[in-house]
Amino acid sequence: MHSSPVNERMSSLIQVTEKGLYCAAADVFIDPWRPVSRALITHAHSDHARRGHAAYLAHHHCVPLLRARLGARIAARGLEYGERLRMNGVDISLHPAGHVLGSAQVRLEYRGEVWVISGDYKLHSDNVAAPFEPVPCHTFVTESTFGLPVYRWPDPARVMRQIDGWWAANQREGVASFLQAYSLGKAQRLLAGLPHVRGPIYVHGSIEQMNAAHLDAGVKLPDCGPPPRLHGGDGPAPLIVGPPSVQGSPWANRFGPISYAAASGWMAVRGVKRRRAADRGFVLSDHADWDGLNEAVRATGAERVYVTHGSSAVYARWLRERYGLDAARLETLFGDDGENDEDLAEEETPPREDSKPDHPSAAGQTKKSEASPQGAATVASVKSGLNSGGER
Repeated sequence: MHSSPVNERMSSLIQVTEKGLYCAAADVFIDPWRPVSRALITHAHSDHARRGHAAYLAHHHCVPLLRARLGARIAARGLEYGERLRMNGVDISLHPAGHVLGSAQVRLEYRGEVWVISGDYKLHSDNVAAPFEPVPCHTFVTESTFGLPVYRWPDPARVMRQIDGWWAANQREGVASFLQAYSLGKAQRLLAGLPHVRGPIYVHGSIEQMNAAHLDAGVKLPDCGPPPRLHGGDGPAPLIVGPPSVQGSPWANRFGPISYAAASGWMAVRGVKRRRAADRGFVLSDHADWDGLNEAVRATGAERVYVTHGSSAVYARWLRERYGLDAARLETLFGDDGENDEDLAEEETPPREDSKPDHPSAAGQTKKSEASPQGAATVASVKSGLNSGGER
């Protein structure tokens, strides 16, 4: 067995096509990357939820986020977690993924065969997303954004205390605190997890829009809103939460002296903080770390595992050699979400006017680079560890 892309090894239940993952029996796509007639959406990040589909099906907390990002007039239907929907004899249900509000794993059962498409997920609970639940299946399609042993997350509560301490220290110096956060998911997790509200909290307009959908869903967030047109500088120095793309912009510079920080799983890698021009880096991710990926995969009881975006080839090899699973890399167009420079993908490119929803004519594989900030040296060292059978 090898780690090359594997259209030929996928069963008749799920196929990889030029438009995305397709269940022919139900005539439905899962997180398709080109316009289709019916799309099951795992969550509202732009690499999984794209414009142009004729109909969307997602968890009911995801639907308002989809409408905010893709347009209020999209045809979208919401389901509860665990609610069963039958499509042409295929039983379909959604189950908590723990990634962001309304994120879901997609379970498909047909003639005794069960597949689960994970979307993105994390195992650490927060105050925003419904906690991840393992779903027993025969075949599990898992992400591997952080599928290397170097990625092991610290306790999130401790990280939030560190962020609180950074804000307090900046206030003592009379310096505003700018926390980089993508508009959907990371921003709300940071706001909901603050141990103290030490002063005014201002958010970028893209975050304010997403906050409204979270408040409607019952997520508790501290009082925050857009900054005043002119920041007077009186009172305690504020916390500003905004996407990385506005760092150093006139929008951010109105606050005077400012300290920038980034919260991401990539902060576990030396050098990323410098490339993001951040004064501080906090290791906090909405994806599973190395241990979380292994725990999630084993909890499904799956005998066959397909590994998508991230360190997919390395992680598939690990699953084969460590756990004896039938595992292989699956190339997709996923991977540009909040942990993968979503500031460059916040606004999806609208489909061409001649693009219309359609069904696949033939299975095809669309290649995607697996490059990520950890660098070639890190990948090489992990491969070396795999060759020696050791887990670092």
